[in-house]
Amino acid sequence: MNGKAKGVVAGGHEITVKAAAEILEDGGNAFDAALAGMAAACVAEFVFCSPGGGGALMAHHAARRETLLYDFFAQTPKRIRTRDRLDFYAIQADFGPATQEFYIGAGSTAVPGFIPGIFAIHKDLCRLPLARIFEPAIRAARDGVEISAFEAYLFTIIAPILTACPEARELFAPKRRLLKEGDIYRNGAFARTLEALVREGLDFFRTGELGRAIAWQSDEFGGHLSLEDLCAFEVIRRPPLEWYHRDWRIALNPTPAASGVLIAFGLGLLEKILPPGRAPDPVLLARILKATVTARAAAGLAPEQLCEYDVIAAHLKELQDLGPVTRGTTHISVIDSDGNAAGVTVTNGEGNGRMMGDFGFMLNNMLGEEDLNPGGFHRWRPDTRLSTMIAPTLMHGPANQIVVLGSGGSNRIRSAILQTAINIIDRGLSLDAAIAAPRLHVEKDDQVSFEDLFPAAERHRLTDAFPEAHDWPDRNLFFGGVHGTERLGDGTFVGAGDARRAGFAITVG
Repeated sequence: MNGKAKGVVAGGHEITVKAAAEILEDGGNAFDAALAGMAAACVAEFVFCSPGGGGALMAHHAARRETLLYDFFAQTPKRIRTRDRLDFYAIQADFGPATQEFYIGAGSTAVPGFIPGIFAIHKDLCRLPLARIFEPAIRAARDGVEISAFEAYLFTIIAPILTACPEARELFAPKRRLLKEGDIYRNGAFARTLEALVREGLDFFRTGELGRAIAWQSDEFGGHLSLEDLCAFEVIRRPPLEWYHRDWRIALNPTPAASGVLIAFGLGLLEKILPPGRAPDPVLLARILKATVTARAAAGLAPEQLCEYDVIAAHLKELQDLGPVTRGTTHISVIDSDGNAAGVTVTNGEGNGRMMGDFGFMLNNMLGEEDLNPGGFHRWRPDTRLSTMIAPTLMHGPANQIVVLGSGGSNRIRSAILQTAINIIDRGLSLDAAIAAPRLHVEKDDQVSFEDLFPAAERHRLTDAFPEAHDWPDRNLFFGGVHGTERLGDGTFVGAGDARRAGFAITVG
C-alpha cells in the first residue's frame, strides 16, 4: 500500500491495524496509534498479546529529534518460591514440521510490564486521552472478532495452554472444542478491564482490584509474584543502540535485550566480508547466523561486548574457516505525517495457562521460555529485567527514508529482522519484497532451517554446506512475522504486513 497520507500502520491483524488507523484518522499521532493497536491486539491477537505480558517501543519523536526505547519487558520477581510449592510444567507447542517445548503454570510468570508501559508512553508522547485510544479495542471486545484461518491454526499449536484451566476453556474452547475459523470471539471482561484502567489509572494495576487479584492468584496457585513486584515495576527509557550499516543508521533495542546486539553483530560481520553493493547468498547468511549463535553463547551475560568491532573481527576467522557443517509475539509499526515513528513489539510468551479471574486475560510464562533463561530454569536473579529477543527497529536511509520494523517469533526474531534489513539495504528490495523474501534460521548445534523458496542453485549450495538442514515447504510463522512501515524521501508512505503471520497494513488518507 502506498500514497501520500496522514500516516501508515502495519501489524499482525486487520483489527489491530484498523484500531491504530482510526486513531491516526482522528488526529492522534504515531504513539497514540501504537497504543490503540496494542490494546486491540489483546483482543484480536490474544495468543500473542496480553496485559499480562510486556514489550518494548522504539519511539522517534520528530519535533524533538529524539529516539528512545521504552523498555516495559518483564521483570523477575523479588522473591523465589521453593520448587516444591511451584506450579511449573511443560507443554509441547506443535508447529507441524517441528515442535517447541514451553513451560507454563503460575510459577512461569514474570512481573508484567504491559500496563505500566501503556501509561508511561501515554504520559510522555501521546495527544489523545486514553479513553479515546482504547475505544476501538473496547468495541472489538464487546462486538466480537471473527476467528480467521490463521488464528484457528495458532489455537491448535498451543491448545494445551488454551485449555489448561476451566476459565480458559470457557473462553477459548466453548462447547468443548477450540474456537475455529468463522467463530466469533467476544471478551466482555477485557472490555471492562480497559474501562477500569481509564477510570482508575495505573493504581488499578498496582494496588487496585487487578493488582490484588494478580498477587492472590500467584500466592494461591504456586507463583512468585507479589503486590510489591507490581508496585515497584518501572518503565525504563533507554537510548537505542545505534548501528551504521553501509549508509543507513539503525536504532536497535539495547541491552539488556539480546536482540539489538545480535542483529548489529550480524551486520558487522557482513560488512567486513562483503563490499557495498553485494548481498550474502544463503550459505554465507547461514554461516553468519551460526557465528552469531556461537558469539552469543561466548558473551554469556555480557552481550554488549558483541558490538565492539574488534570482537566482530575476532569471529571472522571462525566464519571463514567453516567447512561443510555436519514464541507468542506480535508487532505494530506506525509512521505519521509529522515524521513521528513508533515500533512496538509485545509478547505474552505463550501464556501461563491460568486466566486472570474476571479480567479477561492470561498472565505471561516468561520464566518458562528457554530462550529467556539461557542459564537454565529457576536460576534467575531476583528483581532483574529479563533479556529479550524482541527487536523494534528504526532505520534512517540516505535518501531521507524512515523504516520501522519488528517481528514476533521468539528466538527467530533476530534472524528475521537481520534478513529483512539486509534485503532492504544490501539487496535494494522494496519493503514488501524484503519481508516476503525466503528466510532461514540457525540454532545451536548447527540446526539450520530454511524456507524452500530459494533459487535451485542457492538451495543446493545451502544443503551441500549444511547436509542436515531442515527445509520448510513454504513461508511459515516459525520464521517470524515482520510487519513494517516506511516513509520515502518524497513523503510517500508504504506499509507491509508479513503473510507468515497474517499481517495487514493500512495507509491512512
